[in-house]
Amino acid sequence: MLTIKKLTKAHAGRTLFYETELIVNWGERIALVGPNGAGKSTLFRMILGEDTPDEGQIIMDEYGVVGYLPQEAGDPSDRTVLEIAMSITPEMGHAIRTIKLCDAKGDNTSDDYAHAMDTFIANNGYQLEPKAKRILKGLAFKDEDFNRPAREMSGGWVMRAHLAQLLVAEPDLLMLDEPTNHLDLMSLLWLRRYLMNYPGAIFMISHDRDFMDELVETVYDIENQELVRYTGNYSKFLELKEQRYEILLAAWRNQQREIAHMEYFIERFRSVASKAAQVQSRIKQLEKIRRIEKPKQARRVFKFIFPQPPRAMQRVMELEKVGQSYGEKHIYKNLDLLIERGDRIVLVGPNGAGKSTLLKILAGVIPIDEGKRTLGTTTRIGYFSQMRSENLTPNFTVLEEIMNADPELREEEARAVLGSFMFRKLDCEKRVEVLSGGEKSRLSLVKFLVNPPNLLLMDEPTTHLDIMSVEALSQALKRYEGTLVFISHDVHFIRALAEKTLHIAHGTVTPYAGGYDYYLEKSGLLDNPDAMNM
Repeated sequence: MLTIKKLTKAHAGRTLFYETELIVNWGERIALVGPNGAGKSTLFRMILGEDTPDEGQIIMDEYGVVGYLPQEAGDPSDRTVLEIAMSITPEMGHAIRTIKLCDAKGDNTSDDYAHAMDTFIANNGYQLEPKAKRILKGLAFKDEDFNRPAREMSGGWVMRAHLAQLLVAEPDLLMLDEPTNHLDLMSLLWLRRYLMNYPGAIFMISHDRDFMDELVETVYDIENQELVRYTGNYSKFLELKEQRYEILLAAWRNQQREIAHMEYFIERFRSVASKAAQVQSRIKQLEKIRRIEKPKQARRVFKFIFPQPPRAMQRVMELEKVGQSYGEKHIYKNLDLLIERGDRIVLVGPNGAGKSTLLKILAGVIPIDEGKRTLGTTTRIGYFSQMRSENLTPNFTVLEEIMNADPELREEEARAVLGSFMFRKLDCEKRVEVLSGGEKSRLSLVKFLVNPPNLLLMDEPTTHLDIMSVEALSQALKRYEGTLVFISHDVHFIRALAEKTLHIAHGTVTPYAGGYDYYLEKSGLLDNPDAMNM
């Protein structure tokens, strides 16, 4: 349905693609991967016609319909959540607004109203509404949200409404740029299951390894200005990419030996008359050789051994009969919870159920309304909140911030661990005050790693991290000997770390004495996916 031929594109003086090719077949599931700045979003823009290639062709089947979900949503205007979800075309969106305005005025006899109703009926409007509501519920919207103006909601919820719009429309090619960024775990699981049965083709950019493993069957990797195709999911791609590197490296070494032999022969016999013909032959051979560029090894996960925290008592923290409310809304009542040394607990549940509130109670950053919170005498807490920059010093450089966190850390070790979390050499000299929100988040995370407490409370620690950085974090936390309680929507990260699960919903905390897969099995979510956001 989509064919790219001999595409070449340069941006800001750098060639992103050179005579590269790509094919998307009907119904195919594809992931586009590559390092930050490699050109993933640029390729999407060219496919959508928002940018043009310098050379080459992008050919879309004339009958194919494309739907695109960007990383950030635009202004939702005054539309409600349900209006956005049902606006499968601009004409349909205009018709819905016209019908709503005419109904409000009591005017259902005008030509505008008649034309809008024709458009609404032609687009199966009466069938679309229940479908839209079902999809919105899957994405964690409640019934009372359907008629709320979207502008009253956060950008993440607006993105969910636009995602619902695409799923209602069912375009032939669904292009998704980081679709899981704004989803909680329950919504992510629902979306993954929904897309498994999606009738069209899917072409996605994602940093969620598990999401890609479950969905994609083809991976295109941006490497050396080319789009290299691999068959299989993301884990298979990693395996095949390593094999490809070994093959290319062997070919490069063989060619280097061959070139060295030719150059040696030419240099040695250049002045020997009897060898003149052979020398000229070698020179021509050298000129015709298409030089193999030395392959770059794929970025590897950096293994950093950080200092272990002081040993805590067996009872790290205990909550007894804790109650917590926000105004008239009761979050918890009579909550009992014991956290013991070495626990690795993940908090799961629908959005707004109280997961972050529970972490804040454990961290002591909000006072409890009633009950008792008892901290172990040797417990030292580290709280990694969604407000990342609160524990950073604005006038420090990135390197100074880390060196100050652990005075025993050598500079080369500090630079190495910063590099594993996407801080390049020049980034280490930046002042903290000029960093982006994502950079501050990553810097706060590194500070925890180099000087960890013995109770680590982490709220969505993988936000703003790429796949390799998530893997580096999970490996570091596997070696962490303290106690860990965390919230995450990264299934691969949860699987790697969680040994206990607490499901939170409607003020009730249900413990499961196992990790993510144990929780899915025992909770019945595998058999009843509609219960995911209940």
